[in-house]
Amino acid sequence: MNRRTFIKTSGAYAAFSIIRADANTISPNGRLQVGIVGIGGRGKVNLKALLALSNVDVVAMCDVDSQFMAEAAELNPKAKQFRDYRIMLEKLDKQIDAVLVSTPDHMHAPISMAAMEAGKHVYCEKPLAHNVLENRQLREMSEKTGLTTQMGIQNSSGIAYRMTREYIQGGLIGKVSEVHVWSFKDWGSDELIMPTVHETIPEKLNWNLWLGVAPKHVYKGEIFHPRDWRKLLDFGTGTLGDMGVHIFDTPYRSLKLGAPKWARAKCREPNGFSHPSKVIVEYGFPATELTAKELKWTWYDGSYGPPAEIPGVTLPEGKELPEQGAVLIGDKGVMIVPHGGGPQTLNPGLIRSVPKPKVVA
Repeated sequence: MNRRTFIKTSGAYAAFSIIRADANTISPNGRLQVGIVGIGGRGKVNLKALLALSNVDVVAMCDVDSQFMAEAAELNPKAKQFRDYRIMLEKLDKQIDAVLVSTPDHMHAPISMAAMEAGKHVYCEKPLAHNVLENRQLREMSEKTGLTTQMGIQNSSGIAYRMTREYIQGGLIGKVSEVHVWSFKDWGSDELIMPTVHETIPEKLNWNLWLGVAPKHVYKGEIFHPRDWRKLLDFGTGTLGDMGVHIFDTPYRSLKLGAPKWARAKCREPNGFSHPSKVIVEYGFPATELTAKELKWTWYDGSYGPPAEIPGVTLPEGKELPEQGAVLIGDKGVMIVPHGGGPQTLNPGLIRSVPKPKVVA
């Protein structure tokens, strides 16, 4: 199958060019009827979470790997099973209210777009899409349809990150001039090369459907499925796309930033196949009311993260930067935000100086 026409295939595989008004309503029994696409790894975690909800029925499960499907069927034996999400959407059109997407990155946008075109609400794991254009198209479709949509960056709604935003926007560390964000993870490779010899595809895997809209590749062992696809340009977004979406989120939103004016990267030369194993990316952002006249933002991953030294930041003796997190440098103080943790200031008195909220009886 031609990869470029994968989503446009006619007939039984793609029959949802018209958005039906009645497809945008919750089922008559008041329970949300969900179809989940991708049920291995993170998808299995999401499946378990859905099954624990009293007002949700997972009525359909879709995966290109029959082993993942068998494991999911043990958890949810009543759900109908599919290998192709397009057939799932066609066959169960009026039986599904919402779709949850937990596939490799390159299929996030095609599946989410198809679900919204069919009038389904969508929850999509991060990163939302594989490139900037796909993100913009999904946003436009969400706005056009009015459907409920959400991306899986649940940490941002936690109390720790909400506190961080309140402190920064309340001026606790003053005008911010620098932000440093990092992850020790290495979702890249400097050794992987494009495979040219086609190995035997496991019976459990539908390789054509796994490739989806990506360019055609010969199959080679564990390079692609189920794990190392994150390292590859055609399928994943590297450490920056995988973890940056979590760690960028809170400082970015706290400072009310828009698009950067410029960006430059330090990494090995492109090889056309895999992301680099370590990267430093610098960005320059236009000022906001919460920043200095110039805001410099630096990302580090792989062995570059956490950074060995941040100019202007002196840690107390015995304290180290977390393996993943952010540092914001303001004219009144420095804040450290560990990934998944609460904000810390190098001067502990800063946070202690914030008035406690009044308890309303």
